[in-house]
Amino acid sequence: MSVAVGVISILMGGVKHARLLGAGVVATVILGSACRAMAPEQPAGACTPAGEALHAAFYAFFAPVSYSADADPTSPGFHTHLGYEADLLTALEAMEGAELSFVRSPVAEWPGIWLLSATPDVDIVGGGITILESRTRDDTGELAVAFTSGHIAFRQSLLVRASDADRFSDYEGLTWDVRVGVLRGTTGEARLLQITGLANEDGVLAAGTRIDTPGGTVVADGTGAYVITAATASPVLDGRTHIHPPSRTMPQVVHLGDTSGELELLEALHEGTIDAVARGEIGNGEAAHASGGGLVVAALDSLAEYGGFTLDARDGELLACIDEKLRWLTRDREIGYAEWREDPMVFVERARLWESG
Repeated sequence: MSVAVGVISILMGGVKHARLLGAGVVATVILGSACRAMAPEQPAGACTPAGEALHAAFYAFFAPVSYSADADPTSPGFHTHLGYEADLLTALEAMEGAELSFVRSPVAEWPGIWLLSATPDVDIVGGGITILESRTRDDTGELAVAFTSGHIAFRQSLLVRASDADRFSDYEGLTWDVRVGVLRGTTGEARLLQITGLANEDGVLAAGTRIDTPGGTVVADGTGAYVITAATASPVLDGRTHIHPPSRTMPQVVHLGDTSGELELLEALHEGTIDAVARGEIGNGEAAHASGGGLVVAALDSLAEYGGFTLDARDGELLACIDEKLRWLTRDREIGYAEWREDPMVFVERARLWESG
């Protein structure tokens, strides 16, 4: 990027581009006075200059971790951020001297949401995003975003109707006549495929697996041409709607959620069009509780995962500053979802104990 283009980028891209360009040594020397003139002075120990608000994008349909007050995208409540991660961001704003303020925007589509923080208008992204190295890279394989430290623990599970609890107490009950609902591009989908043998640990689908897509049905040949991971999928599998197993010991996988995210999965389970929902234990547990006993969490994955926020990979100073404060708020993961579920004010109250500098 030329110096002239850099100046234009700052003027058009706003404070994020000014901050990123200002991090470069050459840019700092040449444009130092211009950057100082355009950006407020940053207090010592603060994450951002005083008065600068960060744009936070959040997934709108992952209750209780991150969700909109109203699921209707046309309603004013759709822009109100609620949940565990919403309260974490509020606690960051309450930390004295951190100079953190967030303007929040809902995102209805899940696939690739973590990469939004690499775009000009978004600084930080949340939504119960599992930390995976593969999710830090864009479609070209270049490093695009970086994760904060994990602030919430996840474990995959199956949500089923109470009458099916014994049948699906473990994943071995998932045979060819069982329909498991998933959201495309999630760890729920990826882990289900691995656990049931529909895919190997690299996401390569088993030979003979049939996949319904908008372009027709394709058949996996057991090679890297047919891959599904939590970060990406082979182009031929884009928009997949149904996976048919090559063996009677494996389940069918039904892809839902294009309209209302995981709410669509829960509706299908209640209606009986699917037999189970494969997703994180936290979301499934909340859905089971809300069902009044109609739904239960059955099989549990043995693998532990952690979720974090993403930021632009080039914005290392901001990442480190926010990460320091997240670790303090969670006491290095000692305070997490269970503590927040018992007392939703736990992070805000801890923020009041923070002493800057």
